[in-house]
Amino acid sequence: MPEPVLVAVAHGSADPRASATIADLAVVARERWPGLDLRAAFLGHAPPSLPQVLSTIEADREVTVLPLLLTAAYHSKADIPRMLSRLPRSRVSYGATLGPHPLLLQSLDRRLAEADPSAHENPGRTAVILAAAGSSDHEANATIARLAAQWQARTGWFAVRPAYASAAEPSPAAAVTDLLRAGAPRVVVATYLLAPGLFADRIRQSTMAAGAAAVAPALGACAEVADVMLDRFAEVVSRRWTAA
Repeated sequence: MPEPVLVAVAHGSADPRASATIADLAVVARERWPGLDLRAAFLGHAPPSLPQVLSTIEADREVTVLPLLLTAAYHSKADIPRMLSRLPRSRVSYGATLGPHPLLLQSLDRRLAEADPSAHENPGRTAVILAAAGSSDHEANATIARLAAQWQARTGWFAVRPAYASAAEPSPAAAVTDLLRAGAPRVVVATYLLAPGLFADRIRQSTMAAGAAAVAPALGACAEVADVMLDRFAEVVSRRWTAA
C-alpha cells in the first residue's frame, strides 16, 4: 500500500510570516519523521486551500487531515469537517487539534525563556499571561484556562492568567494591568499562537504598553510543536490500522 499522506491545515494569514512559519514547521516535522509525505494547506488568506491540496493526491492513498489549531473550536468542529464532506474522497481520516497536549507547555516554557531568560530563575516573583487568540466557543476558552492552571501548578509562578486577543475577556493588556494592580512584582506574556501575524503583533504592542516586562513570540517551528503534530498523526494511523 502507498504510504499515507499527512495534510496539515493551518488557519492562514495575509501576513507572509505565518505561512513561512508553517513551512518551517513542516521541515522540522519531516526531519523527525524521515520519508513522511507532509503537505500544508490553509483555511484562508494564503494558498493552497485544503481542496487544492487534496486534489493533487492520488485517489488510492490514505490521507490524514490534521488541523494545526491550538484549541478545538469552530474551524476544527465545523469548518474543516464541512469542507471534507463536500469532497469526493473516501480515504480521508480527520485528526485532533494540536492542543491540549503536554508538549505545548514545554514549548511555552521554551519561548518564554528565550524572551526573558530570568523568568524561570524566581518564578514566584513572576506572573504570566497566557495570551491566546480567543473564541466564541466557551469550551475552547476554558481549555486555555485549564492550561494556565496546569502551568502555574507545575512551575510555581506568582500567577498564570488566561487572556484572549479577541472574542473573549480579559484582553491580554487588561490581564497585565490587573496582575500589576494585584501586586505581581513583574508580568511576562506567553503568546499561545502558532505563528506570527496580526494577533501576535497586537498582543505584543498592547501588553508592553500595559507594563509587561517581556513578551514571548508565537510558538512557531519548534521541535515540541512538530512532535505534537506527529503524535496526532500517529494516533490516526494507529486507529486506522486497529479498525482494519
